[in-house]
Amino acid sequence: MKYGIISDVHGNIEALNACVKALNEEEVDEFVCLGDTVGYGANPEECAQIVREITSINVVGNHDAAVAGRMDYSYYYDAARHALDWCKQNVSEETVAWLRAMPYKHRVGHVEFCHGSPVCPEDFNYVFSRQRAAQLLPYKDQLAPVTFIGHSHLTRSFALLGDEAYLVKGQSFVIRPDAKYIVTVGSVGQPRDYDPRACCGLYDTESRTFRYIRCEYDVSAQQQKILNAGLSQNFAARLAVGI
Repeated sequence: MKYGIISDVHGNIEALNACVKALNEEEVDEFVCLGDTVGYGANPEECAQIVREITSINVVGNHDAAVAGRMDYSYYYDAARHALDWCKQNVSEETVAWLRAMPYKHRVGHVEFCHGSPVCPEDFNYVFSRQRAAQLLPYKDQLAPVTFIGHSHLTRSFALLGDEAYLVKGQSFVIRPDAKYIVTVGSVGQPRDYDPRACCGLYDTESRTFRYIRCEYDVSAQQQKILNAGLSQNFAARLAVGI
């Protein structure tokens, strides 16, 4: 089984289309979305329609949960709150129902999919450092051999081996049988690893090999849409530099 894994599309349809094209060229068997299809970008409804059509597995992200009324986001900073309010006004009832029905995590065989930390996934905790990954060590026996997450918009992966958490380096790597892995697949629509290209992942369950895939897309087109929608200028500017 070859999984094409996307996460954190955030309403960026240009980036989404580029990633879908790249993963189709890899002849994936199934598409998986790790949440946050909406938020920040200017095409939440269009992105939701595409993701709903192509994916077989979806888990809810914090922005999805906010738009669907599943969480309180009053403590978010002003621009993020405004973007979520705008999204709620610009998605269909069908999309809201879809977001409302998503599970927090989904497991198939030796693979689990989640938006943030797989421990208490409804809290949407981040796993972006070795220190954060080490907090999962007491729960290691409960974890799948490999858990794919998004949320941080980073491309950082970790191996839990013995009593240590290790950073896994490289654009591709093999899931070893003696460790548990937390693999952050990056962001389609708003990368924050200083690479502005859209990011997605490819996982082969037979070879247990994961690979990051980066895709060029029309950044300026999405930037202009964000500005035209009256969303934060920062949401547009950061797309050009990947932060």
